[in-house]
Amino acid sequence: MRLLRSPFSADVLSLLFLAIATNTPCMAQHSRVVYLVPVGKVEKGLLKELAQSLRDKLGVAAEIGEPVEISKAAFDQGRNQYNSTRVLQGLETTRPRIGRGRVTLPLLLAVTEVDLFVPNLNFVFGEALPTKDMAIISLCRLRQEFYGKPADTTLLMERTVKEAVHELGHVWGMRHCPDPHCVMFFSNSLPDTDRKPDTFCKRCNGLLKDNVQE
Repeated sequence: MRLLRSPFSADVLSLLFLAIATNTPCMAQHSRVVYLVPVGKVEKGLLKELAQSLRDKLGVAAEIGEPVEISKAAFDQGRNQYNSTRVLQGLETTRPRIGRGRVTLPLLLAVTEVDLFVPNLNFVFGEALPTKDMAIISLCRLRQEFYGKPADTTLLMERTVKEAVHELGHVWGMRHCPDPHCVMFFSNSLPDTDRKPDTFCKRCNGLLKDNVQE
C-alpha cells in the first residue's frame, strides 16, 4: 500500500482528526483552518508572510496550497479584468478533503495578482462566497506600482492582510461594519483600506467568537 502525503501540517491534521474522532463536522460552525491557494503566479514569500499573519492575528491554522491556473472563462475581454465570482467557482474542486461524509476541509482563500471585478462595480479588492466557505483577494490594486508609484512591500503586506481578514470575516458570517476603525468597514477605495486597522471592532469580534469553531 502506498502512503499519500497530506497537504496539511501536523497542527492542521490534529484539528481535523479531532473532528473525526468526536464525530464533529469541521464545518458545523465555520472552520479555523484556512487553505491559501495562489491563483496564477504569486510570490511565495508574500504567501508565507500572509499565512503567518493570519495565524498570529486570527489563531487559524493556515496552509499554502499549490498554484492553480486561473479560469479563462472568468476573463472579460471588454473590461480586461476577471470576474471574481467565476474565478472562485472554478476553484471549488481544488480544496482538499479528509475523512468521510460531512467532514470537509477547510476555508479556501485564493490570492491572485489579476484585476478583479463583479458586475456593477469597476473593481473589487476581493470577494467572499460564504455559503461555499470560499473567498478571493487581488493584489493588483493593492500594489503602489498600479498607481505609478514606487513599490512598497511593507504597505502591500499591510493591505493584503487587511483584505484577507476582511474577506474571511465575510466567510465567517460578518457583514460590512459601519465603524471605520473595524477591518469589516467597506473599502470603497484604497485610502479606506489604508485608514482602517486589520482587527475587528468589539461587536464584530463578538460575532467572530460566536460563528467560528474554536
